[in-house]
Amino acid sequence: MRSQRHWFRFMTAVQLLPALESGEETLVGGQAVLEGVMMRSPHAFSIAVRNPQKQVVHHTEPIERLSEKHKWMGWPFLRGVMTLGQAIALGFKALKFSANVALAEEGEEQKSIESNGWAMALNVILSLGFFIFMYKFLPLLGAKELKHVNPVFGHQIWFNVADGVIRIAIFLLFIWATSLMKDLHRVYEYHGAEHKTVFAFENHDPLTNAEVQKYSTYHPRCGTSFLMTVMLISMVVYLFIPVSWPLWGRFLMRVALLPFIAGTSYEIIRFAAKRKNALFTLLTLPGMWLQRITTQPPDDSQVECAISALDQAMELEKQRGGELVIG
Repeated sequence: MRSQRHWFRFMTAVQLLPALESGEETLVGGQAVLEGVMMRSPHAFSIAVRNPQKQVVHHTEPIERLSEKHKWMGWPFLRGVMTLGQAIALGFKALKFSANVALAEEGEEQKSIESNGWAMALNVILSLGFFIFMYKFLPLLGAKELKHVNPVFGHQIWFNVADGVIRIAIFLLFIWATSLMKDLHRVYEYHGAEHKTVFAFENHDPLTNAEVQKYSTYHPRCGTSFLMTVMLISMVVYLFIPVSWPLWGRFLMRVALLPFIAGTSYEIIRFAAKRKNALFTLLTLPGMWLQRITTQPPDDSQVECAISALDQAMELEKQRGGELVIG
């Protein structure tokens, strides 16, 4: 039963991956995991997780910066898709590590979440399928059914407004429901610890509990802001898909447009983070408001995890001769 509960926590956290991770390849960022935090710099990442004995367990690895490996991966719009793909891959790896540490029993050999190639591929397929079904197919189907309630929803604009509202409502309901779960609520607290630590680092403050705890848990580069921006941009882009198309055609087009929407949203978040008075910042405000749920005030032990993860990542970054660019 305990293993099943941890598996459920792991799979639920996988669905929350885009909302829990933050940062981009030129900046320090991170992600909340089960009972810990993953921090990354351009050339390194480190995971710090508390095991059941309250000890901090680390895992640190070098990573390649995509735009240095292939120049075209640094082009505007393309870089967003590439960076998001790398972030999700790292995030899945970090979540798996944290789940395995959380499964360790005192005096027992550590159990582990299955990590062979087929199981990993199945997890990714299930997660992607869940995302597409929940946020692409269900809203489209719901908006289509509304046409039978009121003909006004058969018009292009109102159909897409209904589609977008249903999508956002599903997302908000999922976020709110997970926040009521004790285990996932702790993940949101670690998410707050990650944001506070990144803020302190960006302001060149000492990475101590006292300094880090001074900062807000709301950060403009959060994955929550990214997801909300994606949903708002989607409402605009989908206006150009004719409502007269059959359901399956509109659904496939929505799936095909995902990379374009993700790349555009990434550029908006990047622009807004560097120009806080810009008009585009308004698009990130809904995501900032939603962080009232997805980030919670952390305790000192959770902040210590975040600091420890960042310290380890920065140590490896220095060894690799990396240069950080603070936004």
